[in-house]
Amino acid sequence: MRLLLALFIVTVHFSLFAQELPPIQNFTPKDYNGEYQNWAISQSITKKIYVANHSTLLEFDGSKWYNYKLPNPSIIRSVKVSGEKIYTGSYREFGFWTKDVTGELQYTSLSEKLKDPLSEDEEFWDILIMDNWVIFLSLDRLYIYDQQDQSFKIIEANSAKAKLHLVNNKVYFQKIGEGLFTIENGEPVLVNNHEILANQPLIGIYQRKNQLLILTEEGKFYQHDSEALTTWPTDMDTINAKLYNSLRLSDGSFMLGSISNGLYHLSPEGILIRNINQAKGLNNNTVLSLFEDFEGNLWLGLDNGVSVLNLNSPFSEYVDKLGNIGLVYSALNHDGFLYLGTNQGLFFRKIDSTENFKLIPGTEGQVWNLQVIDQTIFCGHNSGTFVIKNNRASLISSFPGTWRLHPLGKSGKLILQGNHNGLSILEKKGDSWALRNVIEDFSISSRFFEVIDSVNIIINHEQKGLYHLTLDSAMQRVEELKNKEPLNHSSNLFRFKEQLFYKTFTGIYTVDNHLENVVIDSALTDMIFTKDEAPISIIIPDSVDQKLWFFTKNGVKYITQSTLSGKLSTTNISMPTSLTSNLGVSGFENISRVKNDRYLIGSSNGYVSLNLNKVSSQDHQIVINHIGFGDYTKIASKASLEESGKFEHTNNNITFDYSVPEYDKYTEVRYQYNLSGIYDEWSEWSNNSEITFTNLPFGDYSFNVRAKVGNELTKNMASYNFKVLRPWFLSNWALLIYLLLIILLFVVIHRIYKLYYKKKQESLIVKNEKELERRKLQEKERIAQLMNEKLQDEIENKNRELAISTMSILKKNKFLFHIKSKLNSVSEKDRNIKSVIKDIDKNINSEDDWKFFEDAFNNADKDFLRRIKQKHEGLTNNDLRLCAYLRLNLSSKEIAPLINISVKSVEMKRYRLRKKFNLPHQDNLTDYILNF
Repeated sequence: MRLLLALFIVTVHFSLFAQELPPIQNFTPKDYNGEYQNWAISQSITKKIYVANHSTLLEFDGSKWYNYKLPNPSIIRSVKVSGEKIYTGSYREFGFWTKDVTGELQYTSLSEKLKDPLSEDEEFWDILIMDNWVIFLSLDRLYIYDQQDQSFKIIEANSAKAKLHLVNNKVYFQKIGEGLFTIENGEPVLVNNHEILANQPLIGIYQRKNQLLILTEEGKFYQHDSEALTTWPTDMDTINAKLYNSLRLSDGSFMLGSISNGLYHLSPEGILIRNINQAKGLNNNTVLSLFEDFEGNLWLGLDNGVSVLNLNSPFSEYVDKLGNIGLVYSALNHDGFLYLGTNQGLFFRKIDSTENFKLIPGTEGQVWNLQVIDQTIFCGHNSGTFVIKNNRASLISSFPGTWRLHPLGKSGKLILQGNHNGLSILEKKGDSWALRNVIEDFSISSRFFEVIDSVNIIINHEQKGLYHLTLDSAMQRVEELKNKEPLNHSSNLFRFKEQLFYKTFTGIYTVDNHLENVVIDSALTDMIFTKDEAPISIIIPDSVDQKLWFFTKNGVKYITQSTLSGKLSTTNISMPTSLTSNLGVSGFENISRVKNDRYLIGSSNGYVSLNLNKVSSQDHQIVINHIGFGDYTKIASKASLEESGKFEHTNNNITFDYSVPEYDKYTEVRYQYNLSGIYDEWSEWSNNSEITFTNLPFGDYSFNVRAKVGNELTKNMASYNFKVLRPWFLSNWALLIYLLLIILLFVVIHRIYKLYYKKKQESLIVKNEKELERRKLQEKERIAQLMNEKLQDEIENKNRELAISTMSILKKNKFLFHIKSKLNSVSEKDRNIKSVIKDIDKNINSEDDWKFFEDAFNNADKDFLRRIKQKHEGLTNNDLRLCAYLRLNLSSKEIAPLINISVKSVEMKRYRLRKKFNLPHQDNLTDYILNF
C-alpha cells in the first residue's frame, strides 16, 4: 500500500507539472527592494496591495513598490486594511498607518496606550476586524481594541498557531491543549475540546452546510456539528503535505499553502484541481500567506518573494520550460485529444488532462498544419502529409512541405494540397489516402490558396503576388496561368462569408473568382487597420465560428458579422507585448479553436489558452500617488495631493507618480499625459508610470494623465493644478524696483548724455576757441612774420642807408681828405687855402654827418650803442663812434677818414678801447663788438 501510495503521489506530481496554469506573476526581493519573507497581505479600498514584509511594510499600486519602516524597526508579522487605516502587528508593537496629504504613510502606535505591559518577546501574527473592533492576536493573548472609545480588552490565549477565524460573524481561535474557543460578550467560550482541536494547530475554519469545516496543518479536514467532530475526506488525505495557511476563495474552492510544496487548489468538494509549486512558476515552495483581492487574483506571500495568480484571467498558460515541445504552429481538438503541431513534431494528450504531451512517432520535424477532413486528421509536415489514426502517423504523401489541404468536388475522394514546390492531389481508395499526382507546370510555393471549383484555383505568394490557375479536366497540369503582381508584403489569402479576400501590409482587398478585379474593401480595412492597433500578423479565419482573427502589438482581435444586421463588429482582447512578441516566426502566428469559445494561441515555448467566456471589461481608475519637487540636483520633497500646489522657482523640477491598480499579467497598462501651459499635446502611450518635468518656467499649469488598461481607457482622468512662482528677481516688488531702476537709469543716462553733449559742446567751443586762437596766433605769426619781413626790409633799407651814408661820408671824407692833402702840399698857403683847409676839416668832423650816421646806425642796429654804453659806462662819444664803425666791420683804414685821423691813430684808439673793454689779448675786438 505504501508503494502504491508513493507511485500515486509521484504520478500526480509529474502529471500536474504538465497542466495549464493561470498566469503567474512573480516579484522578487530585488523587485520590491525588501526582505525575503512575506507574512501577510491585504488590500485597501483603492485596490492597493499591502504586504507585511519582515521589517518593512510594502505598498504596491500596480506599477511601483513603496517601502515603509516602523519608527522602532521590528519584524512585521501581520497586516489588515480597514477603510483608510492599515493595521499592522509586529514584535512587541501594533498600531495603524494612515496617509498624510502627500500620500506618504505615517504610523500611529496603539500598543503604547496599553495599561498592562506586553509579554516578553510577544509578536502579533494575525489581525481581524469585526464591526467596530480590531483584534490583534499573538501566541499568548488576544487584544481587542474598541475604535470608538479607544479601549482595550485582553484575553489570554496560549496557542501554537496564532490564527483568527471569522465564520458566520463569530470569531474562533485555538488555545493549545484546551481546544477551540469563540468569543461571546467579550469573554472566551469553549466550543470543543476534542484532542485534535486541542493539540493540532488549526490553519482554517470555514462554514459548510451549517457546520464548521476545520483544517489542520496536516492537510486533514474535519466537520464539526454542535457536538461531534468527523473527518471530511478530500484528495489531500493521500498527499503528505504540511500546511502553513489556507484560504477559501469567493467561488467556494480552497487554497492551501504548504511549507515545502507550494500551493494546493481544491474544489469546493475537496477534489484536487492543481498543485502549483516552484517548478511550475512560483518564486518559492513555502507559502507564508494567502490573499484574494477584489478582482479574484490570488496573492501568495512566500518565504522568498511574492507571487500573484490571475485565477479569473481568460488566459491560461502551458509553458514548455524544458523545450520538449518547441514552437507551436498548429493545434487541433479531435475525439477527446489535443494535438499540437510544432517545429519538433506532432504531440498529443487527452483534452483537459494533466498528463504530459507525447510525441507521435515518425512525425519528428516541422509540422505546418493540422486539419480534419471527413473525420480524418491530416498533418501537413515538412516531409509530406501524414494521416493520424489512433494517435499513430502514416505518411501518405512524400511530396515535401505540405502547407494546407482542401477537399475537391462532392465525392469527398480528392484533396488538393498546397506544397513548398507547387500543388498536389490526394486520392482516397477504399479507406486509405495516397498521393495521386503532382500538378505539372507550376512549382511555386502554395501556402495560401483557395479553390473556386475543381479546375480554378487562386494562390497567393507573398513575394510574387496572386496567381489564377486553370487546370485541365483531369487535374494533372496547368492549362492557363494568370499572375497579378503583389500589392504589398505581409500578405495572405482567406475566405470570409463566401467572399475571397487578400490581405496586404496596408489594406484588405476583395478578389473575384477570375482575378480580374482586386479592389480594396474599405469596411474591413478601416476595422482592421486602425491607427493604434494595426495587425502584425496574417488574418486567420475561423470557419466554424465565422470569425476573423489577427494579432496586434497590444493583443488579439477578432471580427464577426451580425446575422441580423450584417454589420461588422470588432472585439479587442488585450495581451502584453511580452506575449505578442513571443508568437513565433512572423507570418506564422496561429490561433486555433479547440472548444466552444476556447482558443489556443501558439507561442515559442508552449501555448496560451484563451477562454472567451471570461473576457470582460472592467472600470478602472487612475490616481496620482505622489508629487515630488526639488531643485536641479534632486527631487527631495513631496507636495500635498489635496490642494493646488505652489512651488518656488528654485524647486521647478516636478515629478508625478501615477498608477492604475491592475494586477492581471495579460492586461497591459499604458499611460498618456499632457501639461497644459507648456505641453498641450498628449504624449505617446507609455508603460512608464512616472514623469519628471525639469526646469519649468514660472506660470500656471495643469497636469493631466489618463491610462489605457488593455485596450480600454480609464473612466477618469487624474489632474493636478499647480503654479511655479516667479523667481525673486521677477517678483512684483522686483519688477517695481527694476522699473524704478530703469527710470533712474534713463535719468542717469539722460544726465550723462546731457553732460556728455554739454562737455562735448564745451569741448568743441574750447576747441573752436583754440582753433581761433591758433588761427589768431597764426595770423599774428603771419603778421609778425610780415612785420619782421617788413622790419627786415626796413633794416636792410636802413643798413643800405647806413652803408650808403657811411660810404657817402667815407667817399666824401676821402675826397675832402684828398683835397686837404693836395692843399697841404702847397708850399705857400694863402689865407684862402687855409680857409679851405679849415672848412675841409670842419666838414670832415661835421657833427651833422655823425648825427646822420648815428640815426642810420640806430635804425639798423637798435639799442646797440645804448647797451654797450650801459655795460661800459666809461666810453666817450669818440669811443662809441669807433664802436659803431667796428660794428659795421670797417677796417682801420676805412675808419681813419671817417674820424679824420690817421690809421695809426685809429689803431691807437682800438687799443685803448680794448683796455676799456678789458679784453684778453687773444680776443678779437671786432668779434667782441659784432657778437655783443
